[in-house]
Formats: sequence, C-alpha cells, structure tokens
Amino acid sequence: MRVVLITGASAGIGAASARELAGRGLEVYGTTRRLGALPADAPPIHWIAMDVRDEASVQSGVQQVVREAGGLDGLVCNAGFGIFGSVEETSIADAQAQLDTNFFGTLRTLRAALPHLRKSRGRIVLVGSLAGRAPIPFQAHYSASKAAIDTLALALHNELHACGVHVALVEPGDIHTGFNEHVDFSKADGSVYGERIARVREAIEVSLVNAPPAEWVARAIRRALTASRPRVRYAVGREAPWVALGRRLLTDGLSLRLLRQHFRV
Repeated sequence: MRVVLITGASAGIGAASARELAGRGLEVYGTTRRLGALPADAPPIHWIAMDVRDEASVQSGVQQVVREAGGLDGLVCNAGFGIFGSVEETSIADAQAQLDTNFFGTLRTLRAALPHLRKSRGRIVLVGSLAGRAPIPFQAHYSASKAAIDTLALALHNELHACGVHVALVEPGDIHTGFNEHVDFSKADGSVYGERIARVREAIEVSLVNAPPAEWVARAIRRALTASRPRVRYAVGREAPWVALGRRLLTDGLSLRLLRQHFRV
C-alpha cells in the first residue's frame, strides 16, 4: 500500500483519515470541491479538486492522482452529507441531491478508480453508517443512502474477490465531528410532525456531545487498508456492538420499537 485517494478529505472523518494514513508513511491524495477554501488546519497532503457529483470532475481527479503518483493502491470513498426532515415534507430535489452525493458520488469514484485498483490489486474502503442498519427517524434519506452503500460494498466485495481487490465497509455511529453543523435542520421548522421531529433533532445533538472523535473511524479505515487479513465490515462507535447484535437477534418490530424509544418518537 503506497498511494491512497480519500474523497471528502478536508474535514471530519476524511481529514482524520488523511492524517492517520500520512502519519503511517502513505502517499495520500485528498479531494475537496474548492482548493481555495481549504481550512487552515487541513491535513498536509496532496490536494486535488474534485466534485463527486460531476462525472468529468471525478474522472479528471482520478487521472491526476495516477499521473502524479504513478498508480493508485487504495481508495476511501468518504464524501457525503446529511439532510433532515420527514419523508412527506422533504422535496424530491433534496432527496435526489442526497443520493447523488452519498451514493452516486461513491459510484462515480469507484468506476473511475477501479481499472487502476485492479491493476495494483489494491483496497477499497466505503464509508457507510450504522444508520444504514438502524435508520434514523426524519433522516430517512440519509439512512437510505447509507443502506445503499452497505449493499454496494458487499456486492462489490464479491465482484472483485477474484481480482485480488479487497472491499471493506466502515460504519461510523455517533462521531463527534462538524458533520451535523452542515445539516440544514431549518427545513423541518413548522413540520406537521411537531414536537416529535424536534425531539429527534435534540436526541441527535445530545448524542454528539460525548461521542468519540473522528480518529476512531480513521484507525478503522487504516486497518481496512493495511491489515494482512482485513475484515469486510468495521462498525465504529460506542453503540456499534449493540446495533450489530440487535440486527442479528431482534425482530424488525422490536428493533424499530427500540429506535422509537431512543429518539422519543
């Protein structure tokens, strides 16, 4: 493992992963939509401009990495965002934008990178979420996008197994980053779901106060890329064991009841 590309590397889990991997001696390339808007504390890595929503931008970005580094050994598909609101009240345009970044953005990046990763017999990490297995009320679209990443990762794992390319899914739970600062909660103001939607928002915000840092996820991503026998799935967060156990042992009805109790809906 020598050259790794991370999408959405300017903040949060992407930035922590870039620091973790660069600190281990890997040559890290990170994507951001605007090179001129990098934060002052952005990781000291190779930066390229890439918008995962744009096919030409993705193709150009991957080609730039391969041209400058001479190849590509690892890919971390991390770019994404979340929207908040009921299924009934969220516009189709907002729902499409959610899936376009979180799912189709991952798909565009994979399609551009796979010829090079097959050549190097490299590794792929897709960043999903425990919300893909334990869907969050009033974040159905975000949860659905991460459930799609879950399925994509497992199917791709089998497609690439004979090629020597390992695919792993990393599933963060509650992680203390600036992710929720970019969620537009205001679109749910005045919702017909009243106090229930407000309680879910409060539960989300409260849970992040004592949530573990992004470095927890970064270490899981590093293990998925460098371990001699990497796992297929890495669930990260204090609630991760309970979500995994619950999905295996509980009925859907009981799992949903526990989610309603947690979010007070």
